[in-house]
Amino acid sequence: MPPAELRFEAIGAPWRIDTVRPLDPEVVAAIHDRIERFDVVYSRFRPDSLVSRIAERAGTWTFPPDAAPLFDLYATLYRATSGAVNPLVGQRLEDLGYDRAYSLRPRATRGAIPAWSEAVSWDGSALTTVSPVVLDVGAAGKGYLVDLVAGVLRAAGIDEYVVDASGDLVHRGATPLRVALEHPLDPSKAIGIYELANGALCASAPGRRAWGDGLHHILDAVTGDPTRAVAATWAMAPDGLLADGLATALFFASGEQLEATFDFEYVRMFPTGRVEYSREFRGELFT
Repeated sequence: MPPAELRFEAIGAPWRIDTVRPLDPEVVAAIHDRIERFDVVYSRFRPDSLVSRIAERAGTWTFPPDAAPLFDLYATLYRATSGAVNPLVGQRLEDLGYDRAYSLRPRATRGAIPAWSEAVSWDGSALTTVSPVVLDVGAAGKGYLVDLVAGVLRAAGIDEYVVDASGDLVHRGATPLRVALEHPLDPSKAIGIYELANGALCASAPGRRAWGDGLHHILDAVTGDPTRAVAATWAMAPDGLLADGLATALFFASGEQLEATFDFEYVRMFPTGRVEYSREFRGELFT
């Protein structure tokens, strides 16, 4: 493991960046600036964000260039999961209590989740909405932000690093990183080990953001309800954007279904304790 580390809080999660040498102050400032520029576009928790303006009225909204890979992946995941992965779940999350105030109090009235194919159109740089919509890019956004922060490191000439945003990791370097696959019901245990080498690993589990009577942040956009069929997922891919998006998609589609479109490795665990994993999984499982 590289000997220098930088720790901080951002977008509601603890971050850790490991490098061979301590980062220069200019690089640290660039990292925080990159996170801020991402957050002011995509956060539904801050009133000054572009996403908050989109929630107020219909129109055509121009996004920065970094939006193209994010929305392109969402369009593909939407098709691959028959609409279950959809960034228009934001209003339903707020109705369930996962709102700007973190009230965690479900509302009595809950609106339907608009179909991505009907409510918006994306031309590669601008999003046109037919009515106000609440975007939530949490299904893939944190993994993508890890990629963007890694890009800041590369631009500074740093080619060995681990960026870890609370379970979404990107690794670059000659020495693989051994990552424990945390048991979703007992954080003190692991169900396996994966050796991450020059790639990304993202984990997802309902218990990470759960409240009330069985409510959590992983919603099936078709039914509007929190999913209960899968207990935890892990996806390994070349970059954080893809790994994070697929970790979410694995709650709604089997690994074999997703392998028809994507090249990745995966593990998913069910509430019964049963585990599925890809044939090319380069790790060790204890269950």
